[in-house]
Amino acid sequence: MFGSKSSEEQSGVVEKLAHELGVTANATTIYSAPVERDGVTVIPVGQVAYGFGGGGGQEDGQRGSGGGGGVRVSPVGYIEIKDGSADFHTIITPRALLAALAAGTGLGIMAIYSISKLFRR
Repeated sequence: MFGSKSSEEQSGVVEKLAHELGVTANATTIYSAPVERDGVTVIPVGQVAYGFGGGGGQEDGQRGSGGGGGVRVSPVGYIEIKDGSADFHTIITPRALLAALAAGTGLGIMAIYSISKLFRR
């Protein structure tokens, strides 16, 4: 893709890619349009993660380089506005539940191990 481009041209491509990803990962991506019904307003909230990278090299007189990037938007919760009060509610996803379960299991094993060492003394 960038095989015949100079370092300056390659860095320009990476900068353009970073700019394009930054444009898509903005506040309107994270906070969707409010929805109002029966005196309750709900504002969906998402989490945006983006990354990009590139590289190049030369071997036996052959040059090559490449780059790429991506954006991921995930729902994380919503803001509920009701009776003059605003509350944030987290959306529990299976992935988040599994991560919490794994962390809790790990902490439990560490606690049991530590307690058993105390009683062996």
